[in-house]
Amino acid sequence: MKEEKDMKLAVQFGAGNIGRGFIGALLSRSGYRVLFVDISDIIIPELQKRGEYTVEIVGETRSEETVSPVDGCYPDDDALLDAIAGAEIVTTAVGPNVLEHIALRIAAGLERRRQKGSSGTVNIIACENMVNASSKLKELVEESLDEETKAYVKKYAGFPDSAVDRIVPPMEESDDVLRVRVEDFSEWIVDRGGFAGAVPEIAGMQLTDTLTAFVERKLFTLNTGHAIAAYLGSLHGYGTIDQSIGDDQIRQIVRGAMEESGEVLVRRYGFDREKHREYIEKILRRFANPWLKDDVQRVGRQPLRKLGFDDRLIKPLRGTTEYSLPNQNLLVGIAAALYFRNDDDAQAARLRELLEISDIKEVLPRITSLNDTEVLTAIENAYEDRGVDDLVRNYVHQWIRIVSMKEARDNFAQLVSEAMAGREIIVASRGKPVVRLTPVSPPAAKREEAAH
Repeated sequence: MKEEKDMKLAVQFGAGNIGRGFIGALLSRSGYRVLFVDISDIIIPELQKRGEYTVEIVGETRSEETVSPVDGCYPDDDALLDAIAGAEIVTTAVGPNVLEHIALRIAAGLERRRQKGSSGTVNIIACENMVNASSKLKELVEESLDEETKAYVKKYAGFPDSAVDRIVPPMEESDDVLRVRVEDFSEWIVDRGGFAGAVPEIAGMQLTDTLTAFVERKLFTLNTGHAIAAYLGSLHGYGTIDQSIGDDQIRQIVRGAMEESGEVLVRRYGFDREKHREYIEKILRRFANPWLKDDVQRVGRQPLRKLGFDDRLIKPLRGTTEYSLPNQNLLVGIAAALYFRNDDDAQAARLRELLEISDIKEVLPRITSLNDTEVLTAIENAYEDRGVDDLVRNYVHQWIRIVSMKEARDNFAQLVSEAMAGREIIVASRGKPVVRLTPVSPPAAKREEAAH
């Protein structure tokens, strides 16, 4: 085994659960010694003292991995600049809003790298839930560079964009503050063309020439489904995502929303429809993982950001209107997001305040930046239906669900049950309808309404 001083150096901004449980672990596994940068007065001293930590990996089985050697420092430590000057790779997992704060320190580290005359390349990858996060970080870094250092960075530094996917929920209280739990699934897809110099060999890093497609696949599927499961789970009073997705009613909406957004991806990027459906089912199994105990309040936080024009709820909805596709389940998810309440989250509190002092017709365009009257009206109508039962009855059961021949054979009993509940099912082969399952009478809820 190499001596620690002879190992390649990686600098990881953010020593939280994603930083330690995902990116830092992959870098360590790939032969790097990892320096974590964070403001935490609990995490950093422990990293400095112990030089290692444990990652618990859970799926159908459970295993543990020791991540070592690691160290820690604070953003204002001068040693950080020397570390950036000597690093082969710099990564971040700090949240999109924090990038502007760390950009100054990265810029200062690159300046020191130039001053030391380093001719080695360094690649800086922002591993954030944000489209083109590395490109954004590059813009922020360059704002504080002089012309000489800008020329140096252009030659020796790369900022490849990436898409990351791993559920890393908070751990329950433990005496070990560094221990972190992660799911056994992970995906880190990086733009091949963004690297400077030779591409570093990192375990678990997949290269692509079509990153935008994979960024949107993750945003439209995992992020969309995760958020809707949280918002519907919150309405139902569930505490965790696995409890929420265990509710057949919620699972149906979440799956439907991901299928609606998935059809946008199929049309836009040419994804294979059957393979994407398998990807959706894999994500549903991930949500159901009881080991993760992913809190719905954590997943649902910052609803204003998640209701943004280019984020996980509104962007796929815009895609459905672009291609004239069904979107009833997405509407249900957006309505549930508008009902999200969390007194410990500033955005949730602000959303509640806006809806209390203003009409929904005024609030929606303001928080979503939508100007399509038809779409806004559809969201308003969904919002006006109080409660999940009403949302499901008035929207999901009206949707025409299109399934493949294979799915019809594999899930015939379930499809018949859905049809009996009021949902119209169309079985299609090669894009053409071949069988239609239509209820001969309205669902029980509609009959009761008619009786009154």
